[in-house]
Amino acid sequence: MMTHSAAPGASFDFAPNQRYPDPRVEVMDPSFAKYRIFSSSVEMLGSGMRWAEGPVWFGDGRYLLVSDIPNNRIMRYDEASGAWGVFRSPSNFANGLCRDRQGRLLACEHGGRRITRTEYDGRITVLADQFEGHPLNSPNDIVCQSNGAIWFTDPPFGIGGHWEGEKAQAQLPHAVYRIDPATGALQQVLTDLAGPNGLAFSPDEQVLYLVESRAQPCRKVWAYDLDASGQLSGKRLVIDAEGPGALDGIAVDQDGNIWCGWGSDGRQGARLEELDGVRVFNPQGLAIGHIHLPERCANVCFGGTLGNRLFMAASHSLYALYVETQG
Repeated sequence: MMTHSAAPGASFDFAPNQRYPDPRVEVMDPSFAKYRIFSSSVEMLGSGMRWAEGPVWFGDGRYLLVSDIPNNRIMRYDEASGAWGVFRSPSNFANGLCRDRQGRLLACEHGGRRITRTEYDGRITVLADQFEGHPLNSPNDIVCQSNGAIWFTDPPFGIGGHWEGEKAQAQLPHAVYRIDPATGALQQVLTDLAGPNGLAFSPDEQVLYLVESRAQPCRKVWAYDLDASGQLSGKRLVIDAEGPGALDGIAVDQDGNIWCGWGSDGRQGARLEELDGVRVFNPQGLAIGHIHLPERCANVCFGGTLGNRLFMAASHSLYALYVETQG
């Protein structure tokens, strides 16, 4: 008889699938089959959060950080010991997290409406908190380019109420920003997306993918060509979340596939159990796979010793799955 212990903080039952292959890993197109490991199943690593976001892997310490925004804290999962606990509290309502080229933690903070960097000694440096004299809205997601440029999205989600920050009036448009790696200057790159959210680069960094999470009638992922100076061009639609599907954060693997946090947009009649999880698209925008979770997934990242472990921040819990590709 198979037994299991609940993940730390779990308030509901979850167990890895007893038989392989795990039916939670759905092959929607034959091209996805090579990414599914026959004897790998979805695992719950930790739970007890109110809204999990922004996972980032620290390979040098073999741990993962994930934001628990309404609880105003960042949680830490230790791969070596399985320990699950608080990394930082309060976190200034941190959302998206990533690392810079020197390995330091970068955070989108709703509180203070800013981008920060955690120095090696623990000090906090503010990299951006205003544009042309106006406070940022609520920085949401963030990525660091190989040349050191920092890109982030700035919708007003974190100032819309007293849940993920402090309620306030937006003074700037929904926008995408770039922090210049040489000068630290803040550049407003785009203002034509409704609710810019997750963002990621193609493996060669010649394409930037951006989630438009308030697009009507469906959420979308746009692709832009990116030149060496940080200019974007050639906007084109890659993914259209038709029906009740909803996109959030994204990650790109070494083959250019886009792994998307996925769930219902709240439409009545939507079958939540079929939508919640991670949906995988090839670079042409074809849905090729789906990882089913019991909760809506907000964001994902790749990590683990070989970069082939997908971590999924899903509502209350952190999940993981080994796959046959690397981030």
